[in-house]
Amino acid sequence: MNIALISDDSKKELMVQFCIAYCGILSKHDICATATTGRLVSEATGLEVQKYLSGSHGGDQQIAARIACNEIDVLLYFRDPLTTSSNEANENTLLRLCDVHNVPVATNIATAEVIIHGLVRGDLDWRNIVNPK
Repeated sequence: MNIALISDDSKKELMVQFCIAYCGILSKHDICATATTGRLVSEATGLEVQKYLSGSHGGDQQIAARIACNEIDVLLYFRDPLTTSSNEANENTLLRLCDVHNVPVATNIATAEVIIHGLVRGDLDWRNIVNPK
């Protein structure tokens, strides 16, 4: 499965810790991320991560384009709900595209863990029918 990672600045360390904890599971999938998140995750875990531009330079839009083309199976987007973002329109676009294309999305660590455990159990295998390789 293709898993995309995005995290707000205040959530990058949480994303890194999450990826360290679930490195064994994530290593069985193709990972892409915005630039800084991807670099931090790759350095901490050794995972191969396809890196796009940073979020503020359009990386989230690059991932949105892949979602629109049905090339992303899961989005893990650790957002900071207490900080106002200048990228709010881009965030809404990402979430809307996930809804349109039935892409499971987690915006916090609790739902990310549910999705990761669902991957292990095969709960998301239906995505292979929607997005055959």
